[in-house]
Amino acid sequence: MTLDPSIADRLSRTDTGLVAVVVQERETSEVLMLAWMDDEALHRTLTTGRATYWSRSRQEYWVKGETSGHIQVVHDVRLDCDGDALLLIVDQTGPACHTGTHSCFDPSRALPVTPAPSS
Repeated sequence: MTLDPSIADRLSRTDTGLVAVVVQERETSEVLMLAWMDDEALHRTLTTGRATYWSRSRQEYWVKGETSGHIQVVHDVRLDCDGDALLLIVDQTGPACHTGTHSCFDPSRALPVTPAPSS
């Protein structure tokens, strides 16, 4: 199975053939995580409705929740204007982050920001 060429032609990949994927919860619009896909992972996601990613550390595909039960049911996949990032809108079951938090962008990980002066 291969990714539809009309979709593949619109992607701008890294040198290793990957596209960044931002995952957003459908109900709350909260950003849950950032992951990576290649053409095969995107094809699997589009044809199964289950989020499938490429693990850069393990060098293998993984279906979100396959072992943990914390699945992501995909409702929408959007390509950004440059073709170098995807947005997955999902229903998340359980935590999205491997640390056990709902989001990998948990507020406890916030960095300090100095506000810009108002003009």
